Amino acid sequence: MAAIQSRGGTRRRALAEINVVPYIDVMLVLLIIFMVTAPLIAPSAVKLPTVGEAARAPDTVVEVDVKADQTLSVRLRDPKAKPGNPGLNEQTIALDQLQQTVTQLASQDGADAASMPVLIAADKDVRYNDVIRVLNRLKQAGIQRVGLAVQATGQR
Repeated sequence: MAAIQSRGGTRRRALAEINVVPYIDVMLVLLIIFMVTAPLIAPSAVKLPTVGEAARAPDTVVEVDVKADQTLSVRLRDPKAKPGNPGLNEQTIALDQLQQTVTQLASQDGADAASMPVLIAADKDVRYNDVIRVLNRLKQAGIQRVGLAVQATGQR
């Protein structure tokens, strides 16, 4: 290290340390700014519906069951339909045929596809992506009323 000669003849060593006091001052100012602005930011809370508060499903509905092997089964649930109605039987279809089948089942009931409620049911082992693809296909077909089937457990 280089020695510095002072006037009195004593030698002093040069300080090779970083002065951190200004950095601490800046950090404290930033901390105060964040503490003041944090309560002003509106939290983005998601309000999910609970099963206890959900409305009852309509009586006439097209049910789409998503299986674990990515096949779909579609049927019309209508308590007023005659027993010979082919829409009451479960049909196993591929995802490409979903729009056409739902439109066909809605026309059998005498409703248009946009106003016919569709209920998507999936096993808990089905991937989330598969359910979203079914939901996307139904939205592309112009169906406005799409719901997800849940099993009520009676617990909150």
